[in-house]
Amino acid sequence: MRALIVIPARYASQRYPGKPLVGLRGATGTVKPLIQRSWEAACAVPGGHRVVVATDDSRIAGVAEAFGAEVVMTSEQARNGTERCAEAHAALGGGHDVIVNLQGDAPLTPPWFVPALLDGLAADAGAAMATPVLRCTGAQRAALIADRAAGRVGGTTAVFGEGGRALYFSKEVLPFSAATYGDAEPTPVFHHVGLYAYRAEALAAYPALPEGRLERLEGLEQLRFLEAGLPVACVDVDARERPFWELNNPSDVSVIEGMLGEAGLE
Repeated sequence: MRALIVIPARYASQRYPGKPLVGLRGATGTVKPLIQRSWEAACAVPGGHRVVVATDDSRIAGVAEAFGAEVVMTSEQARNGTERCAEAHAALGGGHDVIVNLQGDAPLTPPWFVPALLDGLAADAGAAMATPVLRCTGAQRAALIADRAAGRVGGTTAVFGEGGRALYFSKEVLPFSAATYGDAEPTPVFHHVGLYAYRAEALAAYPALPEGRLERLEGLEQLRFLEAGLPVACVDVDARERPFWELNNPSDVSVIEGMLGEAGLE
């Protein structure tokens, strides 16, 4: 299954303006902007998928074109990355059965996650989209809890049923557990990875769906699918000991740079 991989990027982030252009130092000391590192992560996905950067900002477009990316200009009206992906797919004339949203703040996305999502959609014919989840260790759960205690918006957690269908996504650390866990011990908390594979018809319908109450409260675009009654498949992926973190706050820069070094990414 071939897909269109869209990297939505906007300059006017409320939490971190200009984030796509922030420089990140890799394992060899080379500094590249966040948007380039996310594009490189998308290009590393096996399968020969088309990769485009979707943005409404000329500064991001100029930088992306300079390092060789295909750019689709979208409007400023897109309220989130999913709407921007829908607009980009339409601007390209459609024609793809599956559109992947590899968010511009997730440069550590492992390339094998996308094939896992495509397999997840194939296995769940009723799902409107699929998204990956990673089981947290005790240390990872503690890091998420520390972010929330410090008032930082850190990673997102996912709660899903036995069949893998999503029940809820939150920026709080869910589900609650009073138990204590060792650093390497698996926990009941699953970190949601900001990567989505949409069926084309579900993505096309998304912008016209009403913005949901929970979506507004949490600031999580995927909740619109759940609030509209559209099933979301959570795919439990294997990180293969590769570190993963998203760039949500300025303090994440040093964390991600450390992980780029650990993963040997230049």
